[in-house]
Amino acid sequence: MRALVQRVTHAAVRVDGTTVAEIGPGLLVLLGVTHGDGTADSDRLAAKVKALRVFEDAAGRMNEPLGQMREILCVGQFTLYADSARGNRPSFAAAASGEQAKPLYERFCAQAGAQGGVFGAHMEVELVNDGPVTLLLET
Repeated sequence: MRALVQRVTHAAVRVDGTTVAEIGPGLLVLLGVTHGDGTADSDRLAAKVKALRVFEDAAGRMNEPLGQMREILCVGQFTLYADSARGNRPSFAAAASGEQAKPLYERFCAQAGAQGGVFGAHMEVELVNDGPVTLLLET
């Protein structure tokens, strides 16, 4: 399981022009699932994201976790498992099928207390980065 985690001041997801999820300050998580992933991976990654200390403390250092005042927005992102080593058209063979990935995505959202997009839909994702904080996490 892979997650690209971005600290944001605002993030939103739209499907067919309708906003389906929106957060203020917090984390935007783009979540990819591969064939060998299971519920333990989902739970471990959700706990890791919630515990990340990437917000400034009183001294201005990245030392604070998500806490109660910030939110998580999670978007399913099979392209995190793209392989572009050969040619110019990426292969997505390493990405899990929607049938396998959807329950793990939903479990991650539930465990992390995250709002979600619409799994498998064509989504417009809007975000405002909060500083240069983007992390790649893997299980």
